[in-house]
Amino acid sequence: MIYTEELINSVSAEPITGTVRICELAENALDGMGNEWTEREYEVLIEASALIESLIEANIIECPIHPPELFGDIIQDCRQILNFLMEVKRLFSAEQSLAKHQSAKARFTATLGARFHYEFSQGDLDEVQRLINELRDMVSASTHLEDEHRHRVLKRLERLQSELHKKVSDLDRFWGLIGDAGVVFGKLGKDAKPFVDRITEISRIVWQTQARAEELPSGTPIPKLEDKNAEE
Repeated sequence: MIYTEELINSVSAEPITGTVRICELAENALDGMGNEWTEREYEVLIEASALIESLIEANIIECPIHPPELFGDIIQDCRQILNFLMEVKRLFSAEQSLAKHQSAKARFTATLGARFHYEFSQGDLDEVQRLINELRDMVSASTHLEDEHRHRVLKRLERLQSELHKKVSDLDRFWGLIGDAGVVFGKLGKDAKPFVDRITEISRIVWQTQARAEELPSGTPIPKLEDKNAEE
């Protein structure tokens, strides 16, 4: 079995990368792509198509390409499924390449000094990476979050981690994560503490980095929005 439980779990954490991997595994498992399709190849292709369809239905991935209708004819079905998988692979490979391009561009722009940038210390960068990894593991394993919220946070974490470098042109993705996560985790009550602790630590590091770049006094606390009505 090539579509292991470990692989399926990894797709939840990295939907774009994982989907491309599913298509590649199916393609690599084929001995040929002609008229001599084997039962094993048929099974591999059907499982790959079913897995991707399940990911779409679970809102883990968004895919405009519809899975093929099967007729029970091994030659016709294999050809249709393979075409479907190759289209999905092209679509998600393009998304993967775009994310890499944007990440590289942001890194080079900051390095060349073409625009203002924020710079993490190496220690802070390593700590943020560790905290994001822990968050991804916790979110993936959570049984308290609704599927839609869980997948939305996982996608945000995946994109954030792919663009995380020592120098970044803006911190919007970090603050976006904190805002989105606050809404989601606010529904968990006491179960939210492990998540909130890590989000709080990330926000502390991000604020220190921002304050340093803006030349604010050392130790300046994160500003809080005051409720005007609470003071009256």
